[in-house]
Amino acid sequence: MKIAVTGGSGFIGSAVVAELVSAGHEVIALVRSAGAAGKVGELGARAAVGDLFEPGWAAEQFKKADAVAHLAATGDAETALLDRNVLEAARRAGKPYVHTSGIWLWGDNTSITEESPVQPPALTAWRIPVEEAVLTSGLVVTIIAPGVVYGHGGGMVVEGFAAARTPEGKVPLVGDGSQHWTTVHVDDIAKLYRIVLERGEGLGYLIGASGDNPSVRELGEALGSFVAESAEASRQRLGGAYADALLLDQAASGAKARGLGWTPAGSSLVEELRGARI
Repeated sequence: MKIAVTGGSGFIGSAVVAELVSAGHEVIALVRSAGAAGKVGELGARAAVGDLFEPGWAAEQFKKADAVAHLAATGDAETALLDRNVLEAARRAGKPYVHTSGIWLWGDNTSITEESPVQPPALTAWRIPVEEAVLTSGLVVTIIAPGVVYGHGGGMVVEGFAAARTPEGKVPLVGDGSQHWTTVHVDDIAKLYRIVLERGEGLGYLIGASGDNPSVRELGEALGSFVAESAEASRQRLGGAYADALLLDQAASGAKARGLGWTPAGSSLVEELRGARI
């Protein structure tokens, strides 16, 4: 297959590009800079440099592919606009479309499935109207919602703990650490994108979670030296919206994804943190 990928130089996107290339697919990676073009080129993709906020340009790239996977994000308030522009480009191209969401969409819930009611924290509430537009676009659509992604020393958790370590060498937890995070190794989530793209079916929401749901305190114990704090202290340290997302108590099995033949095999986040140098 020939697959167009946005965000191919990012943490998850680069793993998806590598997985697709290793499976024999041709990847067109839409990127915004020469540096990103070089990175995806090293992974074996063909870079197309341009502006994803221009649906006309993106649509022309998408028309060259058999399917589209959107993993790009700006990391700020413009992500919703970016998602809408990429969706419009996919609509113009008329190709099967795989969109990226996130596990926080379902809010506090320790038995999350794709049918669970959505109740996102304020940080990601913008996803609801965007993803309603995706689902009603008339395209063949799957929305993959990864859990907390980690692997190879990277990802939000490892980087966040490293940045927060105190001068005394302790890592502050988010809150008292009793909440659970539903997780997935970056190599495993990349395999899920490949499986979905190869199937070419509209699967609706698909949770990318390994079934490993450690408590935040267990993650702190894996690091060896930590200190719990109040939820309010976490809000002051991290900002209210971000802290409230990290304070969510979540668990998911990823059963629907496993039904597609997906078999997560990466090391657990606890194992990853035990070997981390942060």
